Amino acid sequence: MRSDFDRELEERLVRYAAIDSQSDEASAQRPSTGVQLEMSRLLVSELNAMGAVDVTLTDYGVVLATVPATAEGKTVMGWCAHVDTAPQYNATGVKPVVHRGYNGGDITFADAPDLKLSPANSPYLAQKLGEDIITASGTTLLGADDKAGVAIIMTAARHLLENPQIPHGAVRLAFTPDEEIGRGVDPRLPADLGCDFAYTFDGSKPGEIEYESFSADGAVVTITGVSAHPGWAKEKMVNALHLAAKILMTLPHATMTPETTDGREGFIHATTIKGGSSEAEIKFILRDFERDGLAAKGDLLRKVCAAVQASEPRAGIRCEITPQYRNMRYWLENDMTPVELARDAVRAGGMDPVSVAIRGGTDGSRLTEMGIPCPNIFTGMQEIHGPLEWISVQDMAKATQVALELAMRTATLPTSE
Repeated sequence: MRSDFDRELEERLVRYAAIDSQSDEASAQRPSTGVQLEMSRLLVSELNAMGAVDVTLTDYGVVLATVPATAEGKTVMGWCAHVDTAPQYNATGVKPVVHRGYNGGDITFADAPDLKLSPANSPYLAQKLGEDIITASGTTLLGADDKAGVAIIMTAARHLLENPQIPHGAVRLAFTPDEEIGRGVDPRLPADLGCDFAYTFDGSKPGEIEYESFSADGAVVTITGVSAHPGWAKEKMVNALHLAAKILMTLPHATMTPETTDGREGFIHATTIKGGSSEAEIKFILRDFERDGLAAKGDLLRKVCAAVQASEPRAGIRCEITPQYRNMRYWLENDMTPVELARDAVRAGGMDPVSVAIRGGTDGSRLTEMGIPCPNIFTGMQEIHGPLEWISVQDMAKATQVALELAMRTATLPTSE
């Protein structure tokens, strides 16, 4: 079924996806890449043009704006999405392609003739017969994560601004950078956002409302060896790369890795290794749904490092673990009102609400931990972070309708204090 929002959502996603806005974990800048600001400045211009108020690009790279209340004094709701795209795959030179009226067969890619998207490698696609599918051209990701969320929020905001007869409380908008590298929520954002609760639009299939995420830590293991000329290295050299390999081989392989876990299982994931024979560095991410499980994975990594260190006392091995975010369930389960509102909104949109635990995290994880309850709402994005990424325009329209249903529900909630 086509909606009044389909063409606007399509045009917005195509426009936004073509803009390079990849984040960079190795950068110390804030935002981590200057290219993200091109996307942010475009949003500032579009928000001003549609009549949003309090439009601001903060010095930490977040676009903030307000859709003013038409039912004064009611609860303030927030909508959030991130402008950056994932650094795991090429996201420069994205060429979005619209496949209208999907016929159920293979979708091919102009820039990668051997690449195919089909129900065989993406089963949910089988349910999208007749819908409009957007992909990239085969050599990049699409960036629907999370430019679909941006397009949904911008479309819903434009609709509210043009239809003041719709009763709703104030809606605060936030478009963050650097979500993909875990830096989307600056400590100043909760106060600057200024809402009672919020929703990230950064989820997958229609009907999904996520209020439980991984808890996450990052780890850096630094190995300092003993350097010596290789021609005269006997009983002198300690090769840091050999010790790095020993650490990786001692950690679990058949369990506790991303490729061997699913559901509610956590993991230890080695993401990068760099260096040479004198010094090497391994970066890890640690994930678990429970605090105890996350702590146990950190303890295991430390024990492996200590064991390898004991096997070669001339080397230096340092393991530093840094908190990233925590399962939003720990706070939301104390007041499920935002989740229940979302479930009502999904039902009003003709869908059954589904809640699954996110095998990842969103800006909502950090916002919730920092005092703004923030479940995650679906957008329709599929096969993210790779060349097969795709999204249905009609799924985006369903998410837009949910956003509007949520806004209207603020007109009946108690006054914000």
